[in-house]
Amino acid sequence: MDFQDNRPKLLGMTLAELTDFAVGLGMPRFTGKQIAEWLYKKKVASVDEMTNISKRNRDLLHAHSTVGRYVPLCSELSTDGTRKYLFEVKNNGKVEAVYIPDGERATLCISSQIGCKMDCLFCMTGKQGWKGNLSAAEILNQVFSVEESDLITNIVFMGMGEPLDNLDAVLRCIEVMTAEWGLAWSPKRITLSTVGVRKGLERFLNETTCHLAVSLHNPYPEERMEIMPAEKGMALMDTLDLIRQYDFSGQRRVSFEYIVFRGRNDSPQHAAQLAKILKGIPCRINLIRFHKIPDVDLAPVNDARMEEFRHSLENKGFTATIRASRGEDISAACGMLSTKKQMGL
Repeated sequence: MDFQDNRPKLLGMTLAELTDFAVGLGMPRFTGKQIAEWLYKKKVASVDEMTNISKRNRDLLHAHSTVGRYVPLCSELSTDGTRKYLFEVKNNGKVEAVYIPDGERATLCISSQIGCKMDCLFCMTGKQGWKGNLSAAEILNQVFSVEESDLITNIVFMGMGEPLDNLDAVLRCIEVMTAEWGLAWSPKRITLSTVGVRKGLERFLNETTCHLAVSLHNPYPEERMEIMPAEKGMALMDTLDLIRQYDFSGQRRVSFEYIVFRGRNDSPQHAAQLAKILKGIPCRINLIRFHKIPDVDLAPVNDARMEEFRHSLENKGFTATIRASRGEDISAACGMLSTKKQMGL
């Protein structure tokens, strides 16, 4: 992929945009639909493969655009079958995507930014700072260019970056994934994770019916701020107030992610406060094991403590699950994505 190539990328364009683009080059309007089918149904990587478009028009497309597809730099396979991919993006940036097979379910965890601004204490991505937003083409390329692309059943925006901090590109990707002219997936196959970016969250909830996952990790605002600086400007209680305005009692789900740290958020009082602030919200609480990262004074809890915390929430009427750790041996588990090659580690 030549990242100095400034030609428009076809990948990530909507049907209307592809149609306008084709017409602008002097092609018939129906060419836009043809291009969309080649891009999103047949998943071609080159204009040359669009064989029902005339040679003249393919030459025009070559001259004025590029598909925007390219292969990952490398991948690593975990002993549990998880595979982590490294993709190059603009400005010499690199991002990671993680493929997680689980029986009939196959999830791809994708990135939306180069690094992250949120700087959560427990997350390696934030340690490299923020170096830019990914374009819709760069996000979708992760979905289209992993080896297992045709096996994917679910997408989670839980990779590098805060998805709601790059919302225009993320919403464009969701449109491509769910539109009939695109991948035609059910929105229920897509989950977006956020720390709670207010304006972005409102748009996401109003403009999609995809699932929502909120990074919570501590029910006390002052303690949450110690590990999640975003709490200062994006208060958890404001996020919960907003969520209560939407219906999550049907097919659309909201879940709350809670990494359990020894001596920091694992007490019975924390469980009771968590149940208190989530009261009345139909939800699932995902308890996550902490994966140690360098130079961070946080520690995981043992299995018995994790079970105690889960039982405490269940006794208060909540559905709580302990998320299985996947890909820890290749630094692909929750909070471990960091593009070590980029960071020189």
